Amino acid sequence: MNKQGTPLLRAENIHKTYGTAENPVKVLRGVDLEILQGERVAVVGTSGSGKTTLLQILGCLDIPDQGKLLFEGTDLAQEKESRLSRHRNKNVGFIFQFHYLLPEFTALENVLMPGMIAGVEKKTLREKGENLLQQVGLSHRLQHRSGELSGGEQQRVALARALIMEPGLLLADEPTGNLDSASGNQVFELLTGLSQSRSLSVIMVTHNMELADSMDRRVTLADGCLT
Repeated sequence: MNKQGTPLLRAENIHKTYGTAENPVKVLRGVDLEILQGERVAVVGTSGSGKTTLLQILGCLDIPDQGKLLFEGTDLAQEKESRLSRHRNKNVGFIFQFHYLLPEFTALENVLMPGMIAGVEKKTLREKGENLLQQVGLSHRLQHRSGELSGGEQQRVALARALIMEPGLLLADEPTGNLDSASGNQVFELLTGLSQSRSLSVIMVTHNMELADSMDRRVTLADGCLT
């Protein structure tokens, strides 16, 4: 783990194009971004500007056509999928606009899922999961399935799931976009508090400028470049 204030993630000259050779759609055009350990950065921009594409590349859910993606000094852009899968599971937590909870499992089971995939010892994993759900105010909802939870509660379960492996980086794509103001503010406050207590780096895509201005830094994606 890097010391606070040192680079955790660095994207260099990231390019991404979709479409065909005859009709290319250039989404990212040489993006450069450095994220420090413990830093919280908001990415804003108009719809269709490529914010989600950038977040997916930073989280190794997609690969760039060109450029480097350095995590603690290792270039992940050249790694095989098996290595990237381990990296995503261990080092990166994801929260999306939709919670993506598995409906057949309880809140606790959903939170434990990344650890189960990684083969973490069951007793230790369960204790961590119960503790996280307590921290997000859901200790009374451990055995409830997602359909029995409100939208705000579902997103708090998703936040706990994102943190179960104690990642160094949390990526959030419009985490409050589907919530009412009160629930959205609660999720954001929890995200902020937990990230600060864990010295966790956060990159959040949002259209909410008030939330963006509450982060340590705000960058704007326009015409495929960050400003």
